[in-house]
Amino acid sequence: LAEDVVIADSLAQAEKLWRLRESISASQKGEGGSIKHDIAVPVSKLAEFMAQAEAIIDAENPDIRICAFGHIGDGNLHYNLSQPLTADREEFLAQWNHFNGLIHDLAMELDGSFSAEHGIGIRKIKDMERYKQPVELELMTKIKAALDPQQLMNPGKVIRR
Repeated sequence: LAEDVVIADSLAQAEKLWRLRESISASQKGEGGSIKHDIAVPVSKLAEFMAQAEAIIDAENPDIRICAFGHIGDGNLHYNLSQPLTADREEFLAQWNHFNGLIHDLAMELDGSFSAEHGIGIRKIKDMERYKQPVELELMTKIKAALDPQQLMNPGKVIRR
């Protein structure tokens, strides 16, 4: 189904492709502020996600530069938004929660997840509480309490309680 792909013909080419992939995040730093998303959608809905997400972002600000990359073979996607060239970095980054809500809502609507490879941590606790059912949160809290009754492992991360 793909019309334009690159497949390494050698180990050296494969290593160069991985270096290119691994340098994306670092290269974004030189482009100013970046609002990051680590989402997942079913592979069958990845093209739909990309089209809808682009339309959402364009409607918000057509000068935002989309930098999407990742593990698309399994549906995990880093969907990052680089600030418009003429924007103020801090003003752009102040919109982090707004854009996260838009992108996370879309991922969830497409039977995906608001968090993929990097997990929940501290930054996504509110998102998890928003998207998970109360019974799921209660079960997670009980499992955490059973495995870590003294709250020694990563206190305040993933589960607030």
